Amino acid sequence: MVDLKPRLSVCLSVCLSVCLSVCLSVFQYRIGQLYMISKHSHEQSERGEGVEVVQNEPYEDPTHGQGQFTEKRVYLNNKLPSWARAVVPKIFYVTEKAWNYYPYTITEYTCSFLPKFSIHIETKYEDNKGSNDNIFDSEPKGEEEIEVCLVDIAYDEIPERYYKESEDLRYFKSEKTDRGVLQEGWIDNQEPIMCSYKLVTVKFEVWGLQTRVEQFVHKVIRDVLLLGHRQAFAWVDEWIEMTMDEVREYERATQEATNRKIGPFPPSISITETPLASVARNGPSSAPSTPLSTEPPEYLSVPKDRPRKKSAPETLTLPDPNRRDSGFRLASIFSWGSTPSPQPE
Repeated sequence: MVDLKPRLSVCLSVCLSVCLSVCLSVFQYRIGQLYMISKHSHEQSERGEGVEVVQNEPYEDPTHGQGQFTEKRVYLNNKLPSWARAVVPKIFYVTEKAWNYYPYTITEYTCSFLPKFSIHIETKYEDNKGSNDNIFDSEPKGEEEIEVCLVDIAYDEIPERYYKESEDLRYFKSEKTDRGVLQEGWIDNQEPIMCSYKLVTVKFEVWGLQTRVEQFVHKVIRDVLLLGHRQAFAWVDEWIEMTMDEVREYERATQEATNRKIGPFPPSISITETPLASVARNGPSSAPSTPLSTEPPEYLSVPKDRPRKKSAPETLTLPDPNRRDSGFRLASIFSWGSTPSPQPE
């Protein structure tokens, strides 16, 4: 770890490289990924908590070509540890923005309560067993540290609350593909097989919570990735025969159901057929960002020439303390326009 001495604020960047092998091909996993994300989000959502889909539409990037952009709000206050709930407001959500140029995707997370906290995830899928050691062609910069994490979707332990026997890949066998059961050493003898490579960069500027936040984020990301890829294979019989149009329709219907599940008045989902025009950005093309206006909305703008209230007195004369008959009281703040009346001594 980087030696962080107590000070008012600390800016730290930590990278986590994750490799997950799945007994599917990259071509097959494109549909499996979309199916898994939609179903997983619906299962993990309940009233007031979960994943709300704000936007889902085609997007075109000058470098990566045609893709799909999604924006979601993840409400998870009750899922935070006690030390985190103590410092965040009750209405708390994480904004997820994702650009899917499969087999390359970019996902960014920002926090409604910690504006200087962000997570950036780059993902690449390849048909191998995790043998590409430098798939992102990246080197640590400055105080960045890169920790490599290899994840076994069948034998790595997951949190007990997420465990389902039907999703235990040590015992699951697909009826439609005849794949499974995954035994010890399955990565070395399974065909087909692909690897999901993820480069996770965490940046935050906080005081006193650096270690806890870093450990919590790493654990959450690893658990989510492990669970999601387990489910993608455990649900293979549900999606393996789907076409892209069918999985997009499933995605749309499931997202609408999830929004209704979270609350009574979710915003409508926009899934359009017209690609968004590419937007020029100052940063590298591999890390797109949504342009934001710095101008306040019209209803929050303060008029340049605000008229002075006519009811306010132009001058205020205080009584002379040397005069006995100067026992006046100031007008009440609720009646500035009234005339002060003398009070008996």
